[in-house]
Amino acid sequence: MESLFGRRQFSMQAMTDFSHLEKRVQDHLKNVYTCLFIAMFAAAGGSFLHLYLRFMLPSLITVIGSIGLMLWLAATPHTKQNFTKRMAILGGFATLTGMSLGPLMDYVIRLDPSIIPTAFMGTCVIFGSFSLAALFCRSRTFLYLGGALMSGMMWLFFLSLLNIFLGSQLIFDVTLYLGLLIFCGFVLFDTQLIVEKCRNGDDDFIWHSVDLFLDFINLFRKLLIILSSKEEKKRSNRN
Repeated sequence: MESLFGRRQFSMQAMTDFSHLEKRVQDHLKNVYTCLFIAMFAAAGGSFLHLYLRFMLPSLITVIGSIGLMLWLAATPHTKQNFTKRMAILGGFATLTGMSLGPLMDYVIRLDPSIIPTAFMGTCVIFGSFSLAALFCRSRTFLYLGGALMSGMMWLFFLSLLNIFLGSQLIFDVTLYLGLLIFCGFVLFDTQLIVEKCRNGDDDFIWHSVDLFLDFINLFRKLLIILSSKEEKKRSNRN
């Protein structure tokens, strides 16, 4: 029992050992993940507005609005005087992003409401696991994924564009699972990139949180589509 307890204690210490990261990097990451949680809370509020209060905006408006706010955030200098303003912009961007998920979540709820919490928990596990893997890695290995990930995104775009005309279920499935794999890679890449940016003097934690927020949202969207597609296939097989 003592040896088992000792192993558990050792494993817990290993899971929280970030001693290879400088103190300022650790403080920066705390700020980044705090902003990420705030953004996720705002996105949940946007989804709530759409699903339960039926406050609906056309998808085009939410997309254009979220892109506009993201560009505004990027153009606003990272200073103490602009902190409140930039946090408000981040909240607005995340809220509109959450609202843009509304139509997809409407469809999933009609299909099977349990898919949403399952997809959310799956996203949390995937995002958390890959984030920790990137933070525990003492080398810059995952930074070399950037070129491959961008190439993968380009292929994903072309396949999706091609499938508009072909309507192939196989191409749809390939793009779906390839997209999930690519965004898992982006979690590794973006996490290590944030660490390196901080080491090089870039301490804009609000903007850095946007990268991780988009990774989380894209993973969640992919899992929603994958789980709903599986549910549709189950129901069609029963019939």
